[in-house]
Amino acid sequence: MGDMELPHPRTGALFGSPVRPGTGWPGDPAAPDTVVASTAAQVVERAAAVDALDRLDAEVSVCCACPRLVQWREEVAVVKRRSFADQPYWGRPVTGWGAARPRVLIVGLAPAAHGGNRTGRVFTGDRSADFLIASMYRAGLANQATSVDAGDGLSFPSARVVAAVRCAPPGNAPTPDERRTCAPWLAAEWRLTAADVRVVVALGGFAWKAALTMGRVGGGAVRGRAPAFGHGATAGLDGGVTLIGSYHPSQQNTFTGRLTPRMLDDIFDRARVLAGL
Repeated sequence: MGDMELPHPRTGALFGSPVRPGTGWPGDPAAPDTVVASTAAQVVERAAAVDALDRLDAEVSVCCACPRLVQWREEVAVVKRRSFADQPYWGRPVTGWGAARPRVLIVGLAPAAHGGNRTGRVFTGDRSADFLIASMYRAGLANQATSVDAGDGLSFPSARVVAAVRCAPPGNAPTPDERRTCAPWLAAEWRLTAADVRVVVALGGFAWKAALTMGRVGGGAVRGRAPAFGHGATAGLDGGVTLIGSYHPSQQNTFTGRLTPRMLDDIFDRARVLAGL
C-alpha cells in the first residue's frame, strides 16, 4: 500500500493508494472483513456461492487471484500519471456498476490503468468513458453525459456496465489464464441479472467472446451458430436476449474514425428498442 494519503477529488476525504476496503471511498462495496479470493479455485468457489449483486461486488472488489494483475494495478496506483499525481488511486478490482435489474448489459474488456483503476468505477475518468457515457446519455441510458469520478451523480436506470476482466492489465492485455480466472465473476453477474436483461452490448471482440461464454456458463446458450464479431453483429441468446457487437470506444478506434459517435449511437438506439425502453 502507498504511504501518502491524498484527498479524493470530489469528497476531499483522505485515502492511501491503493484504497483499503471499507474506508469510505464513494461506492466502495467492501468492508475490512470481506472475503478475499486469492486463487483461481477460490474465485470459482466464491462466484458460485454468491447470491446477491452487492455481495458479488464486495468480493470482486478485493479479489487477489491474479498475481501479475495485483502487482500492476497497485504499482500504477502508487506511481500514478503525472496529471493525477495529487489524487488517490483506487488500485483494486473494478466491479460491475449500474442498475440492479438492468434491461441492457454492457460488457467491456478491462478497467483502464488511469481510468477505472484510478476512480474505482468502470468507464470513468478517461477518453473512452467520455465517448461511451455521452452516447449512453443520448440514447436515454444514462442520466448525464459525463463520467468523472465515483461520486459525480451518474446513474444508469436501466443499464449495467461490467468488465470481463476486473483489474487493469499491463498494455490493456490480460493473459488467457487471467481471463479464465476472472470469468466466473462475470458468469455470476449474468446469473444474478439475466432474468431482466433483454440486450447485451459487447464492446470489442474479446467482450463478444466473453459475453458468449458468460451466457453458456450461466446456463444459457446461443441460438444457432454465433456470427464472428463485428460492429453491429448480433446473436440470439436463450430467453430472447440479443447480443450486439460494437467496436470498443478506445482512443485507437475513436481517434482514427473506426468508431464514430453516430456508429455507437446506432448500437444503443437498437439496444434501447430491443430492450423495450
